[in-house]
Amino acid sequence: MDALNFPAYSFRLRQQGTQKYLLDPLRRRWVRLTPEEWVRQHLAQYLVQALRCPPSLVALEAAFTDQGMVRRADLVVYNRQGRPLLLAECKAPTVPITQEVVEQAGRYNRVIGAPYLVVTNGHTHHLWYIDQGRQTMTPLTRWPTFAEMTQAAANIRQINRSQ
Repeated sequence: MDALNFPAYSFRLRQQGTQKYLLDPLRRRWVRLTPEEWVRQHLAQYLVQALRCPPSLVALEAAFTDQGMVRRADLVVYNRQGRPLLLAECKAPTVPITQEVVEQAGRYNRVIGAPYLVVTNGHTHHLWYIDQGRQTMTPLTRWPTFAEMTQAAANIRQINRSQ
């Protein structure tokens, strides 16, 4: 698989016939290794190892319902109270990050309601802070740590309660 714009992580791989599989350390099961899965796994490890997100609070392919249809968010990070902090949409490295991709992530996040939104193809990462109350999307120039995401989300809830 391609080298990505993430640190190098070690994964257990196996071949079964013509298919390659990766042992997902968060879901604790073998998953088919696709280019998109390669990106998703690197993002998950980056969140856990570099940004200190607790592994138990990172959900891959998190199911939710939108207008009666079951959808799957590539990755959702939750706070310790079970509220979404970050939603990520992952694409294969060859898929450009277009306005359509950003809009898809935005549609998913209208349902999920995470204050942080990430769109990545493993080479290019776009990050935003979403203020639901003001309905604004602020681009970020760096990745927030789990502690920073948790604190910012708590501050917004406190402001919303005092209004």
